[in-house]
Amino acid sequence: MIKNTIKLLLAIVLFASCNQYEKTPSGLAYKVIKGTSKETLKNGQSIKLNIEYKLAAKDSILSSSYAHIPVYFVLDTAHLGKYNFTELLPTSSVGDKIEFRMSVDTLKKLGMVEYNDIFKKGDFISGRVDILKTFPGQPEMMKDYAVEMDAEKSREIKDLKTYADSKKIKTQSTQNGVLVEIQNPGTMPMADSGMQATVLYRGAFVNGKIFDSNMVNSKLVGQPLNVTVGVGSVIRGWDEGLRLFGKGGKGRLLVPALLAYGPQGSAPVIPPYANLVFDIEISDVTVPAPKPAQPMPGQPNQGQPTKK
Repeated sequence: MIKNTIKLLLAIVLFASCNQYEKTPSGLAYKVIKGTSKETLKNGQSIKLNIEYKLAAKDSILSSSYAHIPVYFVLDTAHLGKYNFTELLPTSSVGDKIEFRMSVDTLKKLGMVEYNDIFKKGDFISGRVDILKTFPGQPEMMKDYAVEMDAEKSREIKDLKTYADSKKIKTQSTQNGVLVEIQNPGTMPMADSGMQATVLYRGAFVNGKIFDSNMVNSKLVGQPLNVTVGVGSVIRGWDEGLRLFGKGGKGRLLVPALLAYGPQGSAPVIPPYANLVFDIEISDVTVPAPKPAQPMPGQPNQGQPTKK
């Protein structure tokens, strides 16, 4: 009897909670907790806000700007999104908090997602938005963004230093904050800008989970990775950290997220704002072979196979 009463009370609370939600013209379920400001957002305003998306069933975060870099954009009321929180911005004010729920099935019908291991039929995505601030113009917005970027960079480096201390890893820092443990510096030539380094590596998150590797016990598994240093072919953390090693070098790179895959991550493997740890060994450092000259438009390929 008591169990049935509790179930009934929970059902009533859940029903009441669901009834707090309204719907936008496109069908998005939402509720707004109003702040103190009465001035609604205007077309063309530069806006700063935090936003988070969760899988409702698992209560797992898909992405979040809270505790990281807020989202900045210019409000364009002529091109508001469909079935997302931007529909609500023209009637919202600084200080407002928005909660919303999106049906994965509806997102599928609109062509925004596909069913997969993450987004499953019948699931819902819950979200929340805090409208933080507006700016007179884009220059003021970009100045504020730069401050937030510096703060994020400092947080990531601090977290990695704490990690290194907890593991008793002695590191030195590159100019932009990659922490490098040099176990063996290697010999000349160094993997400096423009040089090609042949790298064996193992990449992991700070919790120890390995996400990628081409070596086991210092032995190559699969293909070596040839990296031309300093040309942006790899994450910035590698471009900076590899320069401290020569042929035969061995060590570890502790890479802040902003020098790795940043706020976007690299789905489905690297989540947003992931600090990364790489064990590396440099098996060779060479001058990269020059690329073959490309024929001028209208000229024959001079014996090169034609791409099909």
